[in-house]
Amino acid sequence: MDRAPHPRPTRLRRNVARLTSAFATIALGATGLAALGGGTATAAAANLAQNPGFESGLSGWTCSAASGTTVASPVHGGSAALKATPAGSDNARCAQTVAVKPNSSYTLSAWVQGSYVYLGASGTGTTDVSTWTPSATGWQQLSTSFTTGAGTTSVTVYTHGWYGQPAYYADDISLTGPGGDPGDPVPGAPSGLKAGAVTSSSVDLSWSPVTGATGYNVYRDGSKVQSVGGTSATVTGLAPSTSYQFQVTATNAAGESPRSAAITATTSAGGDGGGGTVPKHAVTGYWQNFNNGAAVQKLRDVQDQYDIIAVAFADATGTPGAVDFTLDPAVGYGSEQQFKDDIKAKQAAGKSVVISIGGQNGTVSINDSASANNFANSVYALMREYGFNGVDIDLENGLNATYMTQALRSLSAKAGSGLVITMAPQTIDMQSTSNAYFQTALNIKDILTVVNMQYYNSGSMLGCDGKVYSQGSVDFLTALACIQLEGGLSPSQVGLGLPASTRGAGSGYVSPTVVNNALDCLARGTNCGSFKPSRTYPGLRGAMTWSTNWDATAGNAWSNAVGPKVHGLP
Repeated sequence: MDRAPHPRPTRLRRNVARLTSAFATIALGATGLAALGGGTATAAAANLAQNPGFESGLSGWTCSAASGTTVASPVHGGSAALKATPAGSDNARCAQTVAVKPNSSYTLSAWVQGSYVYLGASGTGTTDVSTWTPSATGWQQLSTSFTTGAGTTSVTVYTHGWYGQPAYYADDISLTGPGGDPGDPVPGAPSGLKAGAVTSSSVDLSWSPVTGATGYNVYRDGSKVQSVGGTSATVTGLAPSTSYQFQVTATNAAGESPRSAAITATTSAGGDGGGGTVPKHAVTGYWQNFNNGAAVQKLRDVQDQYDIIAVAFADATGTPGAVDFTLDPAVGYGSEQQFKDDIKAKQAAGKSVVISIGGQNGTVSINDSASANNFANSVYALMREYGFNGVDIDLENGLNATYMTQALRSLSAKAGSGLVITMAPQTIDMQSTSNAYFQTALNIKDILTVVNMQYYNSGSMLGCDGKVYSQGSVDFLTALACIQLEGGLSPSQVGLGLPASTRGAGSGYVSPTVVNNALDCLARGTNCGSFKPSRTYPGLRGAMTWSTNWDATAGNAWSNAVGPKVHGLP
């Protein structure tokens, strides 16, 4: 967010030629979105992978969402090969857990055919690896290597394709290196999974015990969300009135079982969960505590369509991580008490008012435990002094996921379940789950209200289908939102952030009609461009704009058009 009178593009402007490295990061991040186990692995003299050529069907392999089968043609060697077909939000991941030795070197290779085919290993105890090919019209060999950690006794090797792409083929998968002791067999898939009590933000699950299991993993909509030692779990951080699919797996030292049969559970209506008391569909607007040529407003003047008002900005102090807020005389308040009274009045009208940290020129740095504690303490002090409902994270110069997570959880412990946490990352920050902003959002899912990514000042970016989209179109909004929606965030935690006018940002302004079309596309599957998501997200939180001041300058054209659309979402 720019405080200058003449907004300028931020460091995010990228051209297509520089997107190759970003896509490689996405490939690494995507391998962690659907961690699957495999069957029992047996050591062989040269190749540790069981049934490496798929001559015994899928024996030893587990494919997500029943995406895999074996075919007699095309094959690289022998009489069969794997064919796996991505569908919807599933990337057709086929995996096997193999016994290995600690502190040992291994080489993994496979022959593959198709578009965007990946080969990798996870659970190495050091650095998990993957490699990929964008297009292989004939058989192409992929190869990578890794070293196991001091306590690593098994690794999971896998292949997968990419969302929206045709079926891929794999054959003659090889893992070479010293074989480990398989020990006990990998447990079987759990049975009897059922849902118990539900709230607007949580679901209780239980299942039957599995012989030989020492733990269980819980999956929600294909992504692992929890590991437990017993046969029950409570999944939290869910959106009200939303249906979720759940599965569980059993684990022991030998590996992870196939997933159980899936069940569906729907959360109740209401606001009893984390993430504050924000409406199901909400409009966020930034209020400028400065004069940069936009209409100067008091909080009482902010258009009623805004459900969350982010006061921009708190500033860094001389204490690492700590922030403070000073009301700018330029906004016209006669006293701080008048400002506080306006906050109370907005809250009485059902609005949330949060303090925003950062902006384009913000220099708040949280990179150790001390600065994380300073941040939490200082933000909480501002909440108590002014009555803010929570905090907005708009750090455009990067953040540390570990310590920002620590800071926000510490703040949550102080403020309680009514805390509102919003985030406004730039587009590059949410291209991959391996990026620090994305990691932070996933780390605090149970207390996070909404991520309003800035779809402006960014140039061209990759969508969830691997294609490049230019800012300023419906496709740019929907294909990039899809990355967050399929990367682990709940629809209720995703909002579209746009400038209120051409003067609100250096680039990326789109008319309210384009914003509304994108909202329809994501929530209803209508008014899409060339990109159409594989499913709809009726629980989508809404939209955000920079700023209420620029919106007022343009006669509130943005909020008058987008506000009713957001509030009318299903």
